[in-house]
Amino acid sequence: MKVGVVQFKVSTKKEANLKKIITYISKASSENATLCAFPEFMMFYTNSSQTAKQLASLAETINGNFVTTIAKAAKTNHIQVIGTFYEKSRKKDRVYDTSFVIDKSGKVISTYRKIHLYDALGFRESDKMVSGSKIEKPVKTSLGKIGMMICYDLRFPEIARALAVAGSEVLVAPSAWVKGNMKEEHWITINKTRAIENGCYVIAPDQVGNIYCGRSLVVDPYGKILLDMKKKQSIDFVNIDLNKVKQTRKVLPLLKNRRIDIYPTLKA
Repeated sequence: MKVGVVQFKVSTKKEANLKKIITYISKASSENATLCAFPEFMMFYTNSSQTAKQLASLAETINGNFVTTIAKAAKTNHIQVIGTFYEKSRKKDRVYDTSFVIDKSGKVISTYRKIHLYDALGFRESDKMVSGSKIEKPVKTSLGKIGMMICYDLRFPEIARALAVAGSEVLVAPSAWVKGNMKEEHWITINKTRAIENGCYVIAPDQVGNIYCGRSLVVDPYGKILLDMKKKQSIDFVNIDLNKVKQTRKVLPLLKNRRIDIYPTLKA
């Protein structure tokens, strides 16, 4: 199955970004891709001067114009789409960082609210966002069973492992990985590690430009990098073979060899 991975520089203008997104979806369809995956914060770029109140005022619900327009494009182009948006929450002046999976008929079949907010290395996402409260079950797609994560979640092996144990064959992690000392090295190492330790594909579309480092990746179940988009703005394509997941988990049965009977005996 062919996957389209989008890496682009997001502007502060929601409508301008939406037009680009629709164009990328059409391009992915024309290349016979099964799924088109976008980075985190694709709705618009939030700079440091934008207040929590201003961000909240621009956020939408899952039934708002942003996701609805993308869903219509998915249906028109008969392609699955994974993306993200700022979702309104009940907490005043706070939004969810939410990803969604849309099927070929234009139906939203899964949503996931980021549970690990990036309160690290000088950033505090919790000043503008509220975290989700659960890991969503893997969703069945024509690409296989997909487990959803978002950016900073990648630094926490527990969520990837939980999704793999629940049946995920592909982990998709829309990201906006901030530039900085050793950050690209962390990014590449973590994506490869999540793939290797769970015997699954990892698809990680990343933003480029502004404060973000790019380097969108696709890693196979044995840790081989199939795609590294470096610093370019474009859509690239990778073929996913689920037999690779089965083969890897057979010869390197890490999920099967876990000693969950013993792990809980260690006390802090």
